[in-house]
Amino acid sequence: MSLRVIFMGTPDFSVPTLMEIVGQGHDVVACYCQPPRPAGRGMELKKSPVHEAAESFGIPVFTPRSLKDQDEQAVFMAHDADVAVVVAYGLLLPKAILDAPRLGCLNLHASLLPRWRGAAPINRAIMAGDTETAVQVMRMEEGLDTGPVCLSETLAIGENMTAGELHDRLSTLCGDLIVRALPALSRGALGEQQQAEDGVTYAAKISKQETRIDWSKPAREVHNHIRGLSPFPGAWCEMTLGGKPERVKILRSVLAEGAGAPGTVLAATGQGEAPLIACGSGAVRLEQVQRAGKKPMSGADFLRGTTLSAGTVLD
Repeated sequence: MSLRVIFMGTPDFSVPTLMEIVGQGHDVVACYCQPPRPAGRGMELKKSPVHEAAESFGIPVFTPRSLKDQDEQAVFMAHDADVAVVVAYGLLLPKAILDAPRLGCLNLHASLLPRWRGAAPINRAIMAGDTETAVQVMRMEEGLDTGPVCLSETLAIGENMTAGELHDRLSTLCGDLIVRALPALSRGALGEQQQAEDGVTYAAKISKQETRIDWSKPAREVHNHIRGLSPFPGAWCEMTLGGKPERVKILRSVLAEGAGAPGTVLAATGQGEAPLIACGSGAVRLEQVQRAGKKPMSGADFLRGTTLSAGTVLD
């Protein structure tokens, strides 16, 4: 049965889910996104990926800065929706919004709830060294990601997988799950299971202060930190290049054998190899880096084009 759906999402992560809902033949009566933001050198207002996708389908788009206002809530209720589907929208939904759709609000969340409730579950899972994660369809409540889970699909996290790679796979998985969830919801067959009360962790937004690499940590923690922040916002360190300190993002690394003072460029950097950096224990090899204002490059190409030598200590 076709449902009247309100879709609520903002970034590119959400787009595959919207496309699957439209492809299923559901009537998407409205799309809610974050307002356009200044971007680029000219700081012109730029619509979000979901905003642009919704307009390409001819779906009316709404971009309120808050849903606490009674007038905005009245507009939302007037859509007379069966269900709201929420994927990385970016605003908290007050009770009046949660109660408006006839069949409630479903949220697709990229973690194994109750682990990593909150804003940055993909980054936090990798940074913590988790070996698996999930997409879960959750019936929304007023609490932060506290509602019962309706559907779940787990996904392994490879040892060298970056946040960007995991983001893309989970984004596709969200679309796959909504294809199963909405038909089950329409026929009253979407089950629910309450989240466990133990094992709750919170995925806080990534702060600028925590993006700098701490070479004194064990190699595996440094590696997880790098891949958990790649490609955005990017883990970084400071290198002296051409006699001047420069901030360099590290986008890919692998665990390697080596020992030395933390942050030291080790001697085992032969021709065609990427820089090998000592950590608090063990070492990591820098497979992909990005200098300020430059495109990403392999660690080997970076090493060939700089004066970075063995014994140099990175900050």
